[in-house]
This record gives sequence, C-alpha cells and structure tokens, in this order.
Amino acid sequence: MRAILASAAVTLVLDQLVKLVVVVWLDLARLGSLEVWPPFLNLRMAWNRGINFGLLGSGPDWGRWLLVAVAVAISVALAVWLRRAPRPLTRILAGLVIGGALGNAIDRVVHGAVADFLNMSCCGIDNPFSFNVADVAIFAGVAGLILLPDRPRRGGGDKGRDPAAGLG
Repeated sequence: MRAILASAAVTLVLDQLVKLVVVVWLDLARLGSLEVWPPFLNLRMAWNRGINFGLLGSGPDWGRWLLVAVAVAISVALAVWLRRAPRPLTRILAGLVIGGALGNAIDRVVHGAVADFLNMSCCGIDNPFSFNVADVAIFAGVAGLILLPDRPRRGGGDKGRDPAAGLG
C-alpha cells in the first residue's frame, strides 16, 4: 500500500504545484495563453467543468460534486483492489491514476472546474484542447495498467522457472 500512497502523493503534489505556478504565479488565468515552444508546447487556459474534453460540462452545479464523488470512489476502489498487486510497478501505476484523479477533484472543489493549460500542436494541426499534469498521470497510469498487467503467479514449484522450458 505504501507504493500506491507514495506514488499518489507525489503525483498529487506535483499536479497542484504546477497548477499553482502556471495558473496563479504566471497569471495564466488572466492572460489566457503564453507561448512556450510554439507550436509544440503552449499554455492555454481552459476551465474544464465536465469530463474528458469538456463533455457534460454545461450541466447543473451539482454535477461537479458528482464528479468529485466519482473520482474519490474510483481512487478508493483502485487502492483497495491493487494494494496487494504482486509487482511494485502495478502499485505505482495505480498511484498515478489516484493522484491524478484526486488532483482534478481538488480543482473541482476549489475552483468549480479543472484547470487545464498544457496545449500541444504539431505539423500544421492546431490542437484546440488543453490538459494538465493530472491528466497525463491518469493516462500513463491507465495505459500502464492495461499494457503491463500483473500476471497471476503459478503455484507450487514453478517459481522462477521459464514456462517455455521443457516444451518442444
């Protein structure tokens, strides 16, 4: 459980620190945008009241509290489910998802919306969407959990043995 909590804590702190620097100290909330490395990386302020890409963002205010509750519920369920995962990497990936979800939930509680500001474009394509560090952590964590799943350990004397050995 320590790996999940440590990964979640680092992700949450990093997300909130970057948001503080970009949104408040750089005053992106007022400026709206800053060019960093055009066109590859720009800061474009977007307050996301909905879910992914702002979907369902125009509903009633209680919707934000529902999204906060869902983020907390998913975080608790994921921590309970993967607390005894065989590989530390799986627990770290779960922590990325939890830290990201809680970082965005904090935004919803404090600001009423998620602060998105990272914008990346390339090759003549102007990407209209922004995202944040929490979104990157959630994406990386979920992708890792899907692509690098824990395999159940074989029982008995198979520990450390190559399953392909003896075939042929």
